[in-house]
Amino acid sequence: MVIDMIYFLTSSPCVVGSPALNPMNGFVEELQRVLSEPCSALFICSDPDQPSLTYGFAEDMRDSFAEIGVTLTDVSVLERENQDQCEELVANAGLIFLTGGHVPTQNLFFQEIGLRELLQGWDGIVIGVSAGSMNAADVVYAQPEEPGEAIDPDYQRFLRGLGLTGRMTIPHYNQDKDWLLDGMRLYEDITYADSVGHSFYVLVDGSYILGRDGQEKLRGEAYLIKDASIRQIGWEGDTILL
Repeated sequence: MVIDMIYFLTSSPCVVGSPALNPMNGFVEELQRVLSEPCSALFICSDPDQPSLTYGFAEDMRDSFAEIGVTLTDVSVLERENQDQCEELVANAGLIFLTGGHVPTQNLFFQEIGLRELLQGWDGIVIGVSAGSMNAADVVYAQPEEPGEAIDPDYQRFLRGLGLTGRMTIPHYNQDKDWLLDGMRLYEDITYADSVGHSFYVLVDGSYILGRDGQEKLRGEAYLIKDASIRQIGWEGDTILL
């Protein structure tokens, strides 16, 4: 089931090395177009037992959104200590950040709090960041990233996600395309093989997918990995209707 809401699935919403929002490919303009002002914001941890990074990110985003003329009010972080309040926190938010981190860890937390069900009928805006964008899919491709995961026969590479989109995304291609993991090339030896029978939309920092009114637009540089091959489908400045 694909949920009809406004969502930004980013590789990273920020300028490299800075908390400032990245204006590339119209990202800031698109945010300003859809966000009401002021706006209540909820940041959902990728690791609910280690929320400190999310609290820091939330404060950075409060400042960064102020710089583009959007005031974030009632900024909250959903973590282990307050997960029993998740229904109320989601209902009161106009903007939800799905933060970056380890995909399976975040996916498990989303399942524990029933986030997929809570978002059905929720009327707001979602910004996915890295792992958060990956977990927004109906079926998530959890690309191996930590040592041992690529060779672990019990590691689950496909998970049930939030169902915001039917597209599986992979972020940070500009950073990770030459990575080695468990003695293998992350893309050529691992991800290409996993793509047989699947389609992965691969984003670089500064590109994103915007979902609105039942349609999705790809903004910026992106690649499609499908059936063990890759091709570029978007360039910086492009807007492509998916």
